[in-house]
Amino acid sequence: MDARSPDLTPDAAGWRTDAPANKSLAEVNGTIAIPAAAAWWRRLLAFVGPGYLVSVGYMDPGNWATDLAGGSKFGYTLLSVILLSNLMAILLQSLAARLGIVADRDLAQACRATYSPAVNLLLWLACEAAIIACDLAEVIGTAIALKLLFGIPLIGGALIAALDAFLLLLLMNRGFRFLEAFVIALLVVIAVCFAIQIAAAAPPVAEVIRGFAPRTEIFTNPEMLYIAIGIIGATVMPHNLYLHSSIVQTRAYERTDEGRREAITWATTDSTIALMLALFINAAILVVAAATFHKSGHADVAEIGQAFELLSPLLGLGIASTLFAVALLASGLNSTVTATLAGQIVMEGFLDLRLPSWARRLLTRGIAIIPVIIVTAIYGERGTADLLVFSQVVLSMQLPFAVIPLVRFVSDRRKMGKFAISRGVAATAWIVAGVIVILNVKLLFDTIFG
Repeated sequence: MDARSPDLTPDAAGWRTDAPANKSLAEVNGTIAIPAAAAWWRRLLAFVGPGYLVSVGYMDPGNWATDLAGGSKFGYTLLSVILLSNLMAILLQSLAARLGIVADRDLAQACRATYSPAVNLLLWLACEAAIIACDLAEVIGTAIALKLLFGIPLIGGALIAALDAFLLLLLMNRGFRFLEAFVIALLVVIAVCFAIQIAAAAPPVAEVIRGFAPRTEIFTNPEMLYIAIGIIGATVMPHNLYLHSSIVQTRAYERTDEGRREAITWATTDSTIALMLALFINAAILVVAAATFHKSGHADVAEIGQAFELLSPLLGLGIASTLFAVALLASGLNSTVTATLAGQIVMEGFLDLRLPSWARRLLTRGIAIIPVIIVTAIYGERGTADLLVFSQVVLSMQLPFAVIPLVRFVSDRRKMGKFAISRGVAATAWIVAGVIVILNVKLLFDTIFG
């Protein structure tokens, strides 16, 4: 069978026979040693890292607007929605890790090894659109933070944010552990900034706890429901599923049934703990907004710039606004780095590119960042809030194209063998996928026609 007529029939394992056998992120695949015959906590520490890279997408600047709006308008009520969306994320990311560990393929490679070339091209284009949308939110968030902290014009901040490709090259050349350490350090900065702000805001603990209990009001109040849908729609990021299925393979676990079973356990534990940190950050943004803005009657705060201007005066803490901007800068920087890595994974997986790693990163970064710079330059500072909303709408459109193949693959016993998920887990995953798709379609419809 020649290159012009590829054999599209599946092999015994359920993958197309013409699918390339390249490793995902080949330059770092299997490079992080797992200590043999060591204590459980040392083996867990060896797997710690990928979950935190993934968690970055769940607290990126695109989430901040929905959390700020929810807290300022409705107090602590929507904390239950943040909790629900986080539980959905934990399930989907565990499935992405399982796919990567068992199939030795990331999600993009799995799609390429299952669907026809035409379908794969469409999936790649949809995923690139999602990555550009993610970059839009992340670059704008970084640019806003640089403007608030240093007075750098928005377009200048966007150009500075585009340099993250070189930062990624530097970190990856030092080893994947350096990249993970960099991301975790910035996550700690974000957590500390918000911990200080929560302490200053002193929210009533009983009200915060009650906020995590679902209320019927969320469904009966149209405005509250709209923001709730926005929170869920902004939480599960399509590129994170591609990213996680790849970077779990950086661990040098034994490629045997026992080794894979242990790797799934530790990788799932890592991502679950990391996503609980994301839950804390998103909840903290909403809690600070509720305790500061909602309590003082500023129920219309939905933009990052507004929050920055009001935090210090309302909290009576001079550094509160600065801490907020520092956390935003750390979030934006983290998000652009991980989105660049996800872009490389997606392009390699769908297109099977044969380029040096540095060239692939610069190419994938250029494809994503150039439209972002152009749009930012056209819209300027007044359009940042609209751009953040627009980015979430584009993500909503792409999400089904990542979630549905993922659930389908991990449920397929031909592809996953004994590691295929049980019928109960599969049913839950399909329900979660259905809920996310329906809510995102509604969010898209309301945004366009509402």
